[in-house]
Parts: sequence; C-alpha cells; structure tokens
Amino acid sequence: MFTFHNVCLVPSSFWLTGIPGLESLHIWLSIPFGSMYLVAVVGNVTILAMVRVERSLHQPMYFFLCMLAVIDLVLSTSTMPKLLGIFWFGAGEIGLNACLAQMFLIHCFATVESGIFLAMAFDRYVAICDPLRHTSVLTHAVVGRLGLAALLRGVFYIGPLPLMIRLWLPLYKTHKISHSYCEHMAVVTLACGDSRINNIYGLSVGFLVLILDSLAISASYVMIFRAVMGLATPEARLKTLGTCSSHICAILIFYVPIAVSSLIHRFGHHVPPPVHTLLANFYLLIPPILNPIVYAVRTKQIQERLLRILKIEAKGR
Repeated sequence: MFTFHNVCLVPSSFWLTGIPGLESLHIWLSIPFGSMYLVAVVGNVTILAMVRVERSLHQPMYFFLCMLAVIDLVLSTSTMPKLLGIFWFGAGEIGLNACLAQMFLIHCFATVESGIFLAMAFDRYVAICDPLRHTSVLTHAVVGRLGLAALLRGVFYIGPLPLMIRLWLPLYKTHKISHSYCEHMAVVTLACGDSRINNIYGLSVGFLVLILDSLAISASYVMIFRAVMGLATPEARLKTLGTCSSHICAILIFYVPIAVSSLIHRFGHHVPPPVHTLLANFYLLIPPILNPIVYAVRTKQIQERLLRILKIEAKGR
C-alpha cells in the first residue's frame, strides 16, 4: 500500500477513519446520514423532473435551480456513498488518485455552487430593477453561458489543488486521514514537505470565492432593496421581495454552514475532532437537502405541479 522513505511514507492509498472518536457509533450514525442522503437525492431529482416537464418553469431562475440540483447531487454523491461504506463495512481505504479526484469534485463543485448563487442574484437584480429587459438580457443562451462560466471558474480555481499535492507533496507522515472524505487541508496537514504554498493557495481561493461572491451578492441585494423601497404600496414591496425569498434562504443555507465550519476548523482548536468532521459533512449535506424543500415551499408553480402529480397518482390507485 505504501513504501518507506526515511520516516515518511509514499502512499498508494489513504485510510479514511470516518468520524474520528465516534467509531463505535458508526452503525447508528449511518441511519441519519443515509436518510439525509436519500432525501437529498429524491428532492433534487424531483426538482429536475418538475422543471423538465413543466413549461411554465422554463425561466432563468428555474434553470439556475436545476444547475444547483445537479451540483448538490454531485457534492452529496461524491462523499456519502463512501462514508456509508465506512459506517457499514469499515471500507476506509481509498486510492491516492481516487482521493485526489474526490477532493477536486468537492471543492470544485462547492465553488461552482457559489458562482451559480451569484448568477441567480444577477437574475433577481435584472428581474426587479430592470424588469422590461429581463427576458432580453437573461436569454436561455446567456443562462447557459453563466452556468458554463461558473463551472470553468471552479475547474480553474480548484484544478491546481490536487496537482500541487501530486507533484510537490509525495511524502506523508501517515496514510491515515482523520476525516470522512479527502478534504484538502485534511490531506495537506499529513504531508512531510513544505505545504505553505498549498495553504496560501487554498486560503486565496477561499477568499476569492466566498468573500468576493458574498460581497457581490450583497451589493446586488442592496440595489434590489433600494428598488423595492421605491415601490408605491407595501403590498407591492412584499410581493416583489417574495420573489427573492427562496434565493436568500438558499444563500444562507449554503454560506452559513461553510463559514461556521471554516471558522471552527481554523480557530476552534478546543473543539473536539468529531465536531469538526460532523460539521464538514453537514455543510455538504444541508444545502442538497434544504434547497429543494425551500424552493418547493416558496414556489407556487412547483407546488401546483407536485399537487397535480399527487392527485393523478391518488386517482390511479
């Protein structure tokens, strides 16, 4: 599995511990984690199916919602099956290339998701601040280009991470990763070599993505709120703000867990390791679970379509 080089290892694979410190509870933990993963898959597949069959949902906001659904499916599926394998069968071994691929998928698609939220904020800005030009500005082609730009940015930002590890950090103190998946810092901290460049690059990407994207989204909503406050009646203001409520909830669901997990990871030195790992898993699971629920609850067209399907099934029985 690995060879010795001085006091360091050249691993061909790593060993994921699952939730360190809670190994005796892995079977029981598999119940909530497996249930949450199932809810995430069903919810996001349902959103994709609803938008596909309901022509009234063929609008920019719902196309972006489909992109979120695909991203959430990738994020949850890149980690949960392996985690459940660890819980059920103790299958913690993961090849070096598979580990780097998992790392890339997790960080890349988290970056892509942030970019889609930024695109959705632009969509809401145009829809509210310049409604007469909304359909001409946010055409299907433009929506596709914005989605492609978010994907390419994720690949461009995150692609170097596994490459730098592969080329510059071949030696490791141990092959045991005290985590449930191949998170970048969890792997880098095991390296024997100088990992400052990896640390600096990781922090820089985090700043560019989370800080700048959140600032841009905040700026768009400042302009949106200014436009809303200029409307004549309170009813009109509430109705207009209602079109943004799902997006605002989804943004909070995405950014708050990541911010909390990052702060605890870097500054919560007295927080027990199981809490670190559980939070890292929750921020990959919470958005895939809650995004479909939020949009189903807040979107009248999706509710109506779901009710029609349920009525048809009820009549068929």
